[in-house]
Amino acid sequence: MDKTNTKNRKIRNDIIFIGAIIFLCVFVGLAFYFFRADGDSVRVSVDGKFYGEFELVEDRAVEIISDGGYNILVIQDGQAHVESASCPDGICAAHKPISRDGESIVCLPNKVVITVSIASGDDAPDIIA
Repeated sequence: MDKTNTKNRKIRNDIIFIGAIIFLCVFVGLAFYFFRADGDSVRVSVDGKFYGEFELVEDRAVEIISDGGYNILVIQDGQAHVESASCPDGICAAHKPISRDGESIVCLPNKVVITVSIASGDDAPDIIA
């Protein structure tokens, strides 16, 4: 009877430990998601090569031409999204608008990657000071 009680206690402790790990992972993930800074611009690359960088504050539509086809990038109200694309699956066009640092939209058939970034250089705010 003592072995059964010890075994049940170990199982209970394992469940509590795994639950605590899951809770911690969810908490950290949500903190990263909600406290991520808004981006200043989107960088576009086609087939791994720099295509262009566009400010999120300026509303515009950009046609991205690649060997695989085209993507129409729309920047509006500080967010960027792909309005239409020539790719067969259209996953990039169905993606939600992006505006936070590090978010990206990828169109694999057209080899297009659109990533939100924060300004770098002399005009960037100094967060260490």
